[in-house]
Amino acid sequence: MPTSWLTALDWFGIAIFAVTGALVASRKRMDIFGFMLLGAATGIGGGSLRDVMLGQLPVFWVKEPASLVICLVVSAATFFLAHIPESRYRALLWLDAAGLALFCVVGADKALEAGTGGFIAVAMGVMSATFGGVIRDILGGESPLVLRKEIYVTAALAGAGAYVGLIGLGVSNAAATGTGFALCFTIRALALHYHWSLPVYRAREGRTVEEVEQLGQRPAKSQSGEGVDHG
Repeated sequence: MPTSWLTALDWFGIAIFAVTGALVASRKRMDIFGFMLLGAATGIGGGSLRDVMLGQLPVFWVKEPASLVICLVVSAATFFLAHIPESRYRALLWLDAAGLALFCVVGADKALEAGTGGFIAVAMGVMSATFGGVIRDILGGESPLVLRKEIYVTAALAGAGAYVGLIGLGVSNAAATGTGFALCFTIRALALHYHWSLPVYRAREGRTVEEVEQLGQRPAKSQSGEGVDHG
């Protein structure tokens, strides 16, 4: 992907994720420094972990502080404008979906540029897209979206996989980027609209104390199926 395209997408995604972090801070009634902390952690958290895993040190925002500046400015602005959205949580989910779609593609692209294989590139795309939100939710005292039954990581996986697959087939960067973004955002948007979710593990019901005691009182059986006479 051309550097100008990558930089523009990266900054836009960082700004969106910074807003989601700031909106969590608004729901928790934090001060302006809390807004900036959550905004920065959300905006650059996933990309920082990606760069560390890829050995790209120092991480991107240390090389180019503009990313950190964007987080701080956007978060501070949200401190004064967070009252505008009619539903902050709803706005958070939709902005998060847009950031998810952007970062799954950008993260996969940066991994490919670092020389990784397709499988690792997809994994880095998912990591870039989800871990900023994990940090945001933990700092905000909320259950991370990735640990809920909502379709979230699946959407990022589909978007990153589509991008990497199309690049491998020789499709242009612009088309692959658009397809990966659209696929991830569409899946996440449909899940939000129709309340789709993945099946969750359901533990089997355990035996009651009475059932266990009855099992212990039953006579042992021989191989022929007859009860053993202990008399």
